[in-house]
Amino acid sequence: MKFRNPTDFTIGILGGGQLAKMIGMEARKIGFNVLVLDPSKDAVASTVSSLIVGQMSDREKLSEMNSLSDIMTFEIEHIDTQILREVLDTDKVLPSVNLLEIVQDKYRQRTFFQKRGIPVPVFKELEDYRDLKGCIPCVQKAKRGGYDGRGVVLIKSKEDLVKAIKEPSYVEEYVDIEKELGVIVVRDRNGNVKVYPVVEMVFKQEGNLLDYLKVPADLEGEKVKEAQDIAVSAVEVLGGVGVFGVELFLDKRYRILLNEIAPRVHNSGHYTIEACETSQFEQMVRVLTGLPLGSTYQYIPAVMINLLGEPGYRGKVVYENLDRVMEIDGVYVHIYGKRETFPYRKMGHITILDFNKSRLLEKMAKVRSLIRVKGEIKDDRNNNG
Repeated sequence: MKFRNPTDFTIGILGGGQLAKMIGMEARKIGFNVLVLDPSKDAVASTVSSLIVGQMSDREKLSEMNSLSDIMTFEIEHIDTQILREVLDTDKVLPSVNLLEIVQDKYRQRTFFQKRGIPVPVFKELEDYRDLKGCIPCVQKAKRGGYDGRGVVLIKSKEDLVKAIKEPSYVEEYVDIEKELGVIVVRDRNGNVKVYPVVEMVFKQEGNLLDYLKVPADLEGEKVKEAQDIAVSAVEVLGGVGVFGVELFLDKRYRILLNEIAPRVHNSGHYTIEACETSQFEQMVRVLTGLPLGSTYQYIPAVMINLLGEPGYRGKVVYENLDRVMEIDGVYVHIYGKRETFPYRKMGHITILDFNKSRLLEKMAKVRSLIRVKGEIKDDRNNNG
């Protein structure tokens, strides 16, 4: 695409959450218009974008998005693709609707990658959840709808069978994990690829959500290259065009296995805003608008902490010790602007930078000890969101 003036071009995004907001911020810097579709009139992306209020399944609203957008993408993959095919000009949607259909069904995604030689854990379809007792230890995963820790159950003993998922699912080997890794891969329409450094992710046991990550990961050089090569291959065999969050395992046997791929900008790439020459969000804008891909060079070691709603609280949000956190050098706070919190809801993130890795981890420990995201209402229900 050639532009005389970016203000004549509109990017449409299905979903108006924090990912759309951060894409919108980068798009607006260059001068592009941004339009989001979201069910909430308070969608956080509306602070930097025009907003159409409506469900992702609303044909009238989707048609309006289609007519007003020059190109479209999505910030969440749980969308009815049949409706997209019926209403949208799918040539304007990146990543493609075909790709979206493959990754929406995690069993189909697993099978797709296995057939194409991408290393994945051993898995099989589960016809009846009661068959799990013969697979212990194992991991059960819902075929569809799993997101932010939902739809995944670790079955280590017979006592865990009460947690079994009753909906269509599959089972895979229990991987004895040494590290959980992530790689952001960018690929444009011409097949040009950029890959970011490998990140090391630590997950919160409660809620199974990303707690924090550090980058670069503590890995030998050959394993860094192997992780990046697997991530790039996964995107290429999908024919992916866009930005992709690729999650991987390094197990105790020193195998690197693909966990899953998200066809969008990803939580594991938020650190790129401050630490890299081009952020994942700017890369997405470049892909959507046909501009050249940017450098993925990382200037400085980084850690990123997710700001999650504190258990036992909900309602109007209160950020405790925000001022004390922002007194620390090299700390960058991102508040998404959600008006209400509940347990484990993603409310923001903090990136910390330092050339000295020991000092970096000390800063992270201090920030984590200070910051708390609470609500005005005490509530012991533990809902993820």
